[in-house]
Amino acid sequence: MSSVLIVEDEKHIADGLRYNLRAEGYDVDIASTAEQAATLLLDKRTAYDVVVLDVMLPGMDGFLFASKLRERGNFVPILMLTARGQAQDVLRGFEAGADDYLPKPFDLGVLLARIHALLRRREWLRKDRMPAATADGSNIVDLGNKTIDFDALELRSGEQTVHLTLMEAELLRYLINHDGRIVSRSAILEDVWGLREDTDTRAIDNFIVRLRKYIEDEPSRPRHLLTVRGVGYKFVSATAEAAAGDD
Repeated sequence: MSSVLIVEDEKHIADGLRYNLRAEGYDVDIASTAEQAATLLLDKRTAYDVVVLDVMLPGMDGFLFASKLRERGNFVPILMLTARGQAQDVLRGFEAGADDYLPKPFDLGVLLARIHALLRRREWLRKDRMPAATADGSNIVDLGNKTIDFDALELRSGEQTVHLTLMEAELLRYLINHDGRIVSRSAILEDVWGLREDTDTRAIDNFIVRLRKYIEDEPSRPRHLLTVRGVGYKFVSATAEAAAGDD
Protein backbone atom coordinates (compact mmCIF):
# COMPACT_ATOMS: atom_id res chain seq x y z
CA MET A 1 0.00 0.00 0.00
CA SER A 2 1.41 3.40 -1.00
CA SER A 3 1.61 6.09 1.67
CA VAL A 4 0.66 9.75 1.05
CA LEU A 5 1.27 12.74 3.31
CA ILE A 6 -1.16 15.65 2.79
CA VAL A 7 0.16 19.01 3.96
CA GLU A 8 -2.89 21.28 3.94
CA ASP A 9 -4.20 23.73 6.54
CA GLU A 10 -7.78 23.93 5.20
CA LYS A 11 -9.42 21.12 7.14
CA HIS A 12 -12.29 20.46 4.72
CA ILE A 13 -9.85 20.05 1.81
CA ALA A 14 -7.48 17.85 3.82
CA ASP A 15 -10.31 15.65 5.13
CA GLY A 16 -11.82 15.32 1.66
CA LEU A 17 -8.49 14.32 0.15
CA ARG A 18 -7.86 11.78 2.90
CA TYR A 19 -11.31 10.24 2.43
CA ASN A 20 -10.95 9.89 -1.34
CA LEU A 21 -7.34 8.70 -1.27
CA ARG A 22 -8.17 6.06 1.32
CA ALA A 23 -11.04 4.95 -0.90
CA GLU A 24 -8.43 4.43 -3.64
CA GLY A 25 -6.37 2.22 -1.33
CA TYR A 26 -3.76 4.72 -0.13
CA ASP A 27 -2.49 5.01 3.44
CA VAL A 28 -2.90 8.71 4.29
CA ASP A 29 -1.64 11.09 6.97
CA ILE A 30 -2.41 14.80 7.33
CA ALA A 31 -0.24 17.68 8.52
CA SER A 32 -1.69 21.18 8.84
CA THR A 33 1.68 22.97 8.94
CA ALA A 34 5.09 22.54 7.35
CA GLU A 35 6.62 22.11 10.78
CA GLN A 36 4.29 19.22 11.58
CA ALA A 37 5.02 17.66 8.17
CA ALA A 38 8.77 17.93 8.81
CA THR A 39 8.36 15.99 12.05
CA LEU A 40 6.49 13.21 10.23
CA LEU A 41 8.94 13.07 7.33
CA LEU A 42 11.97 12.95 9.60
CA ASP A 43 10.45 10.12 11.63
CA LYS A 44 12.39 7.14 10.29
CA ARG A 45 9.46 4.85 11.07
CA THR A 46 7.36 6.70 8.48
CA ALA A 47 8.26 6.32 4.80
CA TYR A 48 5.97 8.32 2.53
CA ASP A 49 5.78 7.68 -1.20
CA VAL A 50 4.27 11.06 -2.18
CA VAL A 51 3.71 14.41 -0.46
CA VAL A 52 0.75 16.55 -1.54
CA LEU A 53 1.90 20.02 -0.47
CA ASP A 54 -0.17 23.21 -0.35
CA VAL A 55 1.77 26.42 -0.98
CA MET A 56 -0.19 28.71 1.35
CA LEU A 57 0.48 27.38 4.85
CA PRO A 58 0.65 29.13 8.23
CA GLY A 59 4.23 29.77 9.29
CA MET A 60 6.61 28.24 6.77
CA ASP A 61 5.08 28.20 3.27
CA GLY A 62 5.21 25.29 0.85
CA PHE A 63 8.01 26.76 -1.25
CA LEU A 64 10.39 27.09 1.68
CA PHE A 65 9.39 23.70 3.08
CA ALA A 66 10.10 21.93 -0.22
CA SER A 67 13.44 23.68 -0.49
CA LYS A 68 14.47 22.72 3.05
CA LEU A 69 13.35 19.15 2.48
CA ARG A 70 15.63 18.85 -0.57
CA GLU A 71 18.51 20.50 1.28
CA ARG A 72 18.23 17.82 3.96
CA GLY A 73 18.52 15.09 1.34
CA ASN A 74 14.86 14.01 1.33
CA PHE A 75 13.74 13.41 -2.29
CA VAL A 76 10.21 12.09 -1.77
CA PRO A 77 8.09 13.12 -4.80
CA ILE A 78 6.18 16.35 -4.13
CA LEU A 79 2.90 17.33 -5.79
CA MET A 80 2.48 21.03 -5.05
CA LEU A 81 -0.94 22.69 -4.87
CA THR A 82 -0.93 26.33 -5.99
CA ALA A 83 -3.73 28.77 -5.12
CA ARG A 84 -4.07 30.40 -8.54
CA GLY A 85 -1.99 28.20 -10.78
CA GLN A 86 -0.01 31.19 -12.03
CA ALA A 87 3.01 30.27 -14.08
CA GLN A 88 5.37 32.09 -11.71
CA ASP A 89 4.06 30.04 -8.77
CA VAL A 90 4.62 26.87 -10.78
CA LEU A 91 8.19 27.81 -11.68
CA ARG A 92 8.94 28.86 -8.14
CA GLY A 93 7.67 25.48 -6.96
CA PHE A 94 9.91 23.65 -9.41
CA GLU A 95 12.86 25.73 -8.26
CA ALA A 96 12.10 24.75 -4.67
CA GLY A 97 12.16 21.05 -5.59
CA ALA A 98 8.55 20.14 -6.43
CA ASP A 99 8.04 17.35 -8.97
CA ASP A 100 4.59 18.29 -10.21
CA TYR A 101 1.95 20.95 -9.60
CA LEU A 102 -1.80 21.31 -9.62
CA PRO A 103 -3.74 24.62 -9.42
CA LYS A 104 -6.67 25.06 -7.06
CA PRO A 105 -9.51 24.40 -7.51
CA PHE A 106 -8.60 20.98 -8.90
CA ASP A 107 -10.51 18.00 -10.24
CA LEU A 108 -10.18 14.96 -7.96
CA GLY A 109 -9.62 12.64 -10.91
CA VAL A 110 -6.72 14.78 -12.12
CA LEU A 111 -5.14 14.82 -8.67
CA LEU A 112 -5.38 11.03 -8.42
CA ALA A 113 -3.83 10.68 -11.88
CA ARG A 114 -0.93 12.99 -10.91
CA ILE A 115 -0.28 11.03 -7.71
CA HIS A 116 -0.35 7.77 -9.64
CA ALA A 117 2.11 9.16 -12.17
CA LEU A 118 4.56 10.18 -9.43
CA LEU A 119 4.26 6.75 -7.82
CA ARG A 120 4.85 5.09 -11.17
CA ARG A 121 8.03 7.09 -11.73
CA ARG A 122 9.19 6.20 -8.22
CA GLU A 123 8.55 2.53 -8.95
CA TRP A 124 10.57 2.77 -12.17
CA LEU A 125 13.51 3.98 -10.11
CA ARG A 126 13.17 1.18 -7.58
CA LYS A 127 13.07 -1.50 -10.28
CA ASP A 128 15.56 0.11 -12.66
CA ARG A 129 12.88 0.29 -15.32
CA MET A 130 12.87 4.02 -15.99
CA PRO A 131 12.30 4.70 -19.71
CA ALA A 132 15.33 5.68 -21.76
CA ALA A 133 16.43 9.14 -20.76
CA THR A 134 18.16 10.12 -23.98
CA ALA A 135 17.45 9.91 -27.69
CA ASP A 136 19.93 7.05 -28.19
CA GLY A 137 18.24 4.97 -25.46
CA SER A 138 20.94 5.43 -22.84
CA ASN A 139 20.10 6.17 -19.22
CA ILE A 140 23.71 7.02 -18.32
CA VAL A 141 25.45 10.06 -19.80
CA ASP A 142 29.23 10.41 -19.58
CA LEU A 143 30.59 13.94 -19.21
CA GLY A 144 34.21 12.89 -18.91
CA ASN A 145 34.90 13.06 -15.18
CA LYS A 146 31.18 13.18 -14.31
CA THR A 147 28.34 10.76 -14.97
CA ILE A 148 24.59 11.44 -15.03
CA ASP A 149 22.58 8.36 -14.03
CA PHE A 150 18.94 8.94 -14.93
CA ASP A 151 17.88 5.61 -13.43
CA ALA A 152 19.02 6.73 -9.99
CA LEU A 153 18.47 10.47 -10.56
CA GLU A 154 22.07 11.05 -9.58
CA LEU A 155 25.09 12.90 -10.89
CA ARG A 156 28.37 11.28 -9.81
CA SER A 157 31.82 12.80 -9.73
CA GLY A 158 34.43 10.60 -8.10
CA GLU A 159 33.25 9.96 -4.54
CA GLN A 160 30.69 12.78 -4.66
CA THR A 161 27.04 12.18 -5.57
CA VAL A 162 24.46 14.88 -6.28
CA HIS A 163 20.78 13.90 -6.17
CA LEU A 164 18.58 15.39 -8.88
CA THR A 165 14.91 16.24 -8.52
CA LEU A 166 12.60 14.92 -11.23
CA MET A 167 12.30 18.44 -12.64
CA GLU A 168 16.08 18.89 -12.82
CA ALA A 169 16.39 15.49 -14.46
CA GLU A 170 13.66 16.28 -16.99
CA LEU A 171 15.39 19.52 -18.00
CA LEU A 172 18.74 17.76 -18.37
CA ARG A 173 17.05 14.96 -20.33
CA TYR A 174 15.53 17.50 -22.73
CA LEU A 175 18.81 19.35 -23.28
CA ILE A 176 20.75 16.12 -23.80
CA ASN A 177 18.20 14.93 -26.34
CA HIS A 178 18.97 18.13 -28.26
CA ASP A 179 22.73 17.64 -28.01
CA GLY A 180 24.56 20.27 -30.07
CA ARG A 181 21.37 22.15 -30.95
CA ILE A 182 20.15 25.51 -29.65
CA VAL A 183 17.04 25.27 -27.48
CA SER A 184 14.99 28.40 -26.83
CA ARG A 185 13.69 29.30 -23.38
CA SER A 186 10.12 29.25 -24.67
CA ALA A 187 10.63 25.70 -25.98
CA ILE A 188 11.82 24.61 -22.54
CA LEU A 189 8.78 26.19 -20.89
CA GLU A 190 6.35 24.45 -23.23
CA ASP A 191 8.05 21.10 -23.83
CA VAL A 192 9.45 20.40 -20.36
CA TRP A 193 6.97 22.07 -18.02
CA GLY A 194 3.89 22.63 -20.19
CA LEU A 195 3.76 26.39 -19.53
CA ARG A 196 2.90 29.28 -21.86
CA GLU A 197 5.72 30.68 -23.95
CA ASP A 198 5.02 34.20 -22.64
CA THR A 199 5.89 33.17 -19.08
CA ASP A 200 8.80 34.97 -17.40
CA THR A 201 11.85 32.84 -18.19
CA ARG A 202 14.07 33.91 -15.29
CA ALA A 203 13.29 30.68 -13.43
CA ILE A 204 14.86 28.73 -16.30
CA ASP A 205 18.02 30.79 -15.95
CA ASN A 206 18.11 29.91 -12.25
CA PHE A 207 17.74 26.22 -13.10
CA ILE A 208 20.61 26.46 -15.58
CA VAL A 209 22.85 28.12 -12.99
CA ARG A 210 22.13 25.27 -10.58
CA LEU A 211 22.69 22.58 -13.21
CA ARG A 212 26.02 24.15 -14.18
CA LYS A 213 27.16 23.84 -10.58
CA TYR A 214 26.42 20.14 -10.88
CA ILE A 215 27.93 19.28 -14.26
CA GLU A 216 30.65 21.85 -14.96
CA ASP A 217 34.19 21.83 -13.55
CA GLU A 218 34.16 25.63 -13.81
CA PRO A 219 30.53 26.85 -13.76
CA SER A 220 31.61 30.37 -14.73
CA ARG A 221 33.30 28.94 -17.86
CA PRO A 222 30.88 26.19 -18.96
CA ARG A 223 31.89 23.57 -21.53
CA HIS A 224 28.69 21.51 -21.69
CA LEU A 225 25.77 23.80 -20.83
CA LEU A 226 26.22 26.89 -22.97
CA THR A 227 24.22 30.12 -23.15
CA VAL A 228 23.27 31.35 -26.61
CA ARG A 229 22.72 35.04 -25.93
CA GLY A 230 19.24 36.29 -26.75
CA VAL A 231 18.01 32.80 -27.72
CA GLY A 232 18.43 30.10 -25.11
CA TYR A 233 20.81 27.27 -24.32
CA LYS A 234 22.79 24.49 -25.96
CA PHE A 235 24.01 21.26 -24.39
CA VAL A 236 27.32 19.94 -25.75
CA SER A 237 28.23 16.37 -24.80
CA ALA A 238 31.76 15.02 -24.58
CA THR A 239 31.21 13.30 -27.95
CA ALA A 240 29.96 16.47 -29.63
CA GLU A 241 32.80 18.44 -28.06
CA ALA A 242 35.38 16.00 -29.44
CA ALA A 243 33.75 16.03 -32.90
CA ALA A 244 33.83 19.82 -32.96
CA GLY A 245 37.50 19.75 -32.09
CA ASP A 246 38.21 17.52 -35.09
CA ASP A 247 36.62 19.99 -37.53
